[in-house]
Order: sequence, then C-alpha cells, then structure tokens
Amino acid sequence: MLSTLSIRDIVLIDKLDLQFSAGMSVLTGETGAGKSILLDSLSLALGGRGDAGLVRHGQKQGQVTAAFDVPMNHPVRRLLQENDLEHDADIILRRVQSQDGRTRAFVNDAPVSAGLMRQIGALMVEVHGQHDDRALVDPESHRMLLDSFGGLEDATAAVREASRDVRKAEKTLKDHIARIEEARKEADYLRDSVDELSALDPQEGEEEALALRRQDMMQVEKIAGDLQEAFDTLDGPASPIPELASLLRRLERKVDQAPAYLTSVVEALGTALDHLEDGRSGLEGALRDTNFDRGELEQTEERLFALRAASRKYSRPVDELAALRDQMAADLADLDAGEEKLHALEKAVAEARATYDALARSLSEKRSNAARALEEAVHAELPSLKLERARFIIQQDTDPENRGSEGIDTIEFWAQTNPGTRPGPMFKVASGGELSRFLLALKVSLADKGSAPTLVFDEIDTGVGGAVAEAIGVRLARLAENVQVLTVTHAPQVAARAEGHFLIEKGEVDEERVATRVTRIAEKDRREEVARMLAGSTITEEARMAADRLLHGTLV
Repeated sequence: MLSTLSIRDIVLIDKLDLQFSAGMSVLTGETGAGKSILLDSLSLALGGRGDAGLVRHGQKQGQVTAAFDVPMNHPVRRLLQENDLEHDADIILRRVQSQDGRTRAFVNDAPVSAGLMRQIGALMVEVHGQHDDRALVDPESHRMLLDSFGGLEDATAAVREASRDVRKAEKTLKDHIARIEEARKEADYLRDSVDELSALDPQEGEEEALALRRQDMMQVEKIAGDLQEAFDTLDGPASPIPELASLLRRLERKVDQAPAYLTSVVEALGTALDHLEDGRSGLEGALRDTNFDRGELEQTEERLFALRAASRKYSRPVDELAALRDQMAADLADLDAGEEKLHALEKAVAEARATYDALARSLSEKRSNAARALEEAVHAELPSLKLERARFIIQQDTDPENRGSEGIDTIEFWAQTNPGTRPGPMFKVASGGELSRFLLALKVSLADKGSAPTLVFDEIDTGVGGAVAEAIGVRLARLAENVQVLTVTHAPQVAARAEGHFLIEKGEVDEERVATRVTRIAEKDRREEVARMLAGSTITEEARMAADRLLHGTLV
C-alpha cells in the first residue's frame, strides 16, 4: 500500500508530507482547493508524463516521493530484482521535475527510466476516474480480470505452455520442409561435394600442422644444402686435409734437423689438421641428422594445397570443412529419408495441436462459466448504483483456429446502459459517470483479484447523490477490506465511510502567494467536515446531526 507521499514545490504545494493507512481514505475540500494537484503529483511519482508547468513558480525544480509497503511475494519485487534494484524493503519512488521540462526518476535511490518507473507504479497503484478507467479500455486486461475472477491462472498457464509446444513443433516441421526443398534442388551438387570432401577427409587443426611441417622441412632443406657444400669442401677431391697431412708428415721427419724452426710449426699444423678433421666429422654427423626427404615435402605441400583449394571452393575455413561435409551428408540423409521424417514431424505437430485444442476448449468453457458468474456478481451491484436498467456483458468470441498463447478466446467487457439500446464495448457505450460506477461494481465483484494493492478513485461519485452516493461509499468501504482505497470525493455519504479523512484547503501564505495545504482530520473533527459537505459554507445544527447519522450509521 501507499504509506507516505511527500511533495515539494509542485504547483501550489510548497511542502507536504502525508501518511496513509490501510483501508479507505478520502480527500475532500472545496472545488479548486488542489485535489487535482495532489493526484497529478502522485501520477508523476508513478512514472506519469512530466510537465514543466508542475514546478512551483519561482523554483528551479519540484519533486514527489511515494513510499510503498507491499508484501514480499508481490510481483513488483520480482520486477525490481530483474532490474538489479533493491527489493527487500519498502519501495520508494522519487521523481524530480525541473523547470526546463526534464525529469529524473529514482527507485530506492537508484536512477531509472521513466518507463521502468511506470511499470513499477502500475503494479502498485491504479488510478480510476471518469476519464481514466484503464481497466475497462484494454481487452487484454479484461481477459486477465476474468481469469483472475475464475481462478483460471493455472489453466491459462497450461494453455500458454501448450501454445509454445505447438509453435516449436510447427517451426521444426517448417525448417525440415525447407531443408528438404533446398536439398532436393542441390542434390547432385551435394552428392559430389560429399564425395569430394569425404575423399579429402579434412581433419580439425590439420592445416596448421601441415603448414608448420612444411616450414620446418623448407628450413631443413636450406640448412642441408649449406652443410653438404661445407662437407664436400672438407671431404671431397679438393679437400685440403690430405695435402696438409702429407706436408705435416714430411715436416715431422725433419724436426730433429731444425727443431728451433720446425717444432712450433709442426704443432700448429697438427692442431689445425685436428680441427679440420673435427669439422669434417661434425658436418658428416649433421648431414645424417638432417636427412631430408624431398618426397615428404612434396607430399606435405600437395595435401596442404588441396585443403586450401577446397577451402576456397566452399568458402569455408579448412577447419570447418569436416562440419560442412557432415551437414551436407545430413541434408542428403534428410532428402533420402525425408518422407519418413516428414510424416513423424507432421504427427508431432498434430499431437501438439490436439493437446493445445483440448486444453484451450476446456479453458474456454471455464471462462464461459466464470463470465456468467462475474456478470451476475456485477449485476447484483448495479441497482444500488442507479444502474438497475443497465446490463454488464462479457463478450466472449471463440476461434478454435486462432491458437493464441492465452487461448482461443477474445474477452471484452460490454455494456447496455438502457433497454432497447445497442450493447457495445463499455468504454464507448457508457458515459463518464456510468463508466465509473460500472468499474466500481466490477472492482467490488473482483474483490482483491486482479487489482493493484492501492486503488485511487477520482470523484467517481460526480453527478450522483443521495442513495447512489451512499451505495458508492458502501462499496468503496467493502473494497477497502482487501486493498487500500484512496478516494477524492464531494459526497458526504462517501466521506463518512472512510477510516482516514484528509482535508484539502487553499490559503494565503502572504500577500502575493497562496498554497495548498492537506490536513488529516482527527476523528473528533470529522463531523464538522461532513456537515460542511452537506450544508455548504453555512453549517447548521441539522447538518451536524445528519453528519452524525452518516458517520455512525450502519453499513448497508
């Protein structure tokens, strides 16, 4: 329910803090005192359209804050959670309206869009008046209200699930037929492609492995050539090693003859000859280790180039060629075994539709029964609301071929305001006052089903008086047993039924400015306000006595 409403610098309101309780509360006051300002402020906090004209003259901005206490299992908390907003305490909506026309919205002090604020507000408050009977405008809401009245939410959910199954089966069948048609057109191409790719048998990661192997072998080929050339130089016919060895032997035989000259030379030549022999041996070993097979390089290149050619031909990366082959093979399999699978899918669709049709027919029958019961309940309320010659009609149009997610029914609330007139959609047929009273009868019949936790009624008693106003007050009080009801009223019969009473007044702040004030009337002072509503500006003792009877009378 709405627990507090705080308004700052909105039109004629400079500062206002109101606390509301459960049950029924009324707001009364003279015409022009500011009741509409109060509702406009609440609408702003609920995500309604902003307007720079709402900001009090001389101020840069105004703001409205509305705090709500709703059960932990209320759907609004799930919506908050889905949008990463605090959801386990009171819900506080705050709207800031700037003089330049811009607005900012906050939910539990977190900035949100006005659209999200509207969604949140709509789950917690419904505002109804002669020109804002939203529950009677949208046929989709009519179906939801009827399902709520009949306790048909589970049956509707089952139909919704069956509808999803039908759509899924139909899509599977449609996709299969499309694949068969496509495969049939390209059957020859598919068979040739599958044969080619099967023969090629590409493997995932093969292209990268082949490219690396080819690079390694090409590097080895280049190194092997250099090694062979060096080995041929040291081991071939032109090798200096034999000649140096022969020269070294001759000099060694003559060392004794001239040791001073030859000893160091012989040692150097021996060392050089040893190094050359070590180099030749090393080159020989390296050649053995890099034994290069030219044929393997050619085979590797041939395989790599074949894979890349197939990649270009089929416009797919090499790693996806195997999957492409499998897909083409599956398409061919669908074509070859298409009729058998087609019949199975057609059967699945037929079964899904049969399940849906059975559930939808059952739901439609239950809706028909619930519609008659709701009509009777509303009709029971109409005579006291001076609509005794009117009829409330639930128009149920059923089309078994229109398998909607919510069933095969279109539900719309109709009305016949007088005998002999043509029934039609309630919003088009009923006048503003009639529409409000139809709404009240409907809301009372639905009790706490299908309603937001807070209902606001804006002067739905306009144009009526006496017994009708009394009947409206009684029904609003009955409705308030299940939900919070806030009512703007000029009818003392309605005001007398309230548990909380707020007086709206406009008075001078100084010589140049007036302001709207809202005061909660104490129980002991309510008699005077109800008497004012009965008598006008001059309150008589008769009016006070009549007020006593209204305030202490028995509900009917």
